[in-house]
Amino acid sequence: MILEHEIPKDSKVYFGEIAKRKRELENISANLFSENGFTEIVTPTFSYHQTSSLPLKNLIQLSDYKNNPMTLRADNTTSLFHITQKRLGRNSSNTKWFYIQPVFRYPSSESYQIGAEIIDETDLEKVLNLNLEIFKNFKLESTLQISNIEIPRLIANHLNIDISLFKNIEIKKILDLKIDWLSELLYLEKAEDISKVKSLLPDFLIEPMEKIENLVKNLEHKNLIISPLYYTKMEYYNSVYFRIFHKNSVFSRGGSYTLDEINSVGFSIYLDEVLGEEI
Repeated sequence: MILEHEIPKDSKVYFGEIAKRKRELENISANLFSENGFTEIVTPTFSYHQTSSLPLKNLIQLSDYKNNPMTLRADNTTSLFHITQKRLGRNSSNTKWFYIQPVFRYPSSESYQIGAEIIDETDLEKVLNLNLEIFKNFKLESTLQISNIEIPRLIANHLNIDISLFKNIEIKKILDLKIDWLSELLYLEKAEDISKVKSLLPDFLIEPMEKIENLVKNLEHKNLIISPLYYTKMEYYNSVYFRIFHKNSVFSRGGSYTLDEINSVGFSIYLDEVLGEEI
């Protein structure tokens, strides 16, 4: 029997001081976005196009009045991109957008996010620095991880191995391949070791590795690690990628991606994880 005061698993209730802190963090972010030329957007909770970014099993599915399949918004990046490019179109020349709104995943997960996207942009440093500035204002202790999604994809294709080795972080199977340069990539963590490892790499990996090198050379984050073989399950990311985390909590993810042949950059802050760190 389900009592009337119960809420579904992974749904959220915030009240009192934690609700006040949530609003404070949202306001800090909104002010910084505005100062940096971003425009706020609120996208619909219901969507027709979320299947392009996530497996069907992760979506909360329902139908509209004409029985067309739709879902609850499960990914803010694709939602924002399609609305700004297809719905707003010529009505807005803006390319810098931010949002503060939740996403919903099957069966009953609700996750509050703060994020930003720059459409038709390839310089990830622009959004990464903004993400770090927001966390500086949050006074968060964190570790920054830099990757490049191109690297595991190119390796999987070159060696004719399944990308799941990287997606599932199957370290033993990667080491069992007994490829020296691959093992070096697996253990690479420090930015100062990139040049040494790069000298061992086959030609097809030099350019993707240099993208990581060029990004980190201007970063001053205290806790920085390089993870060239990390692979995200969000398929639209296709180049340099970052995660910001502390212990077991991932505070944000972002990267370079391509949708409808348009290169863009962006990130999402997982507000529930940030608040959980403060409780």
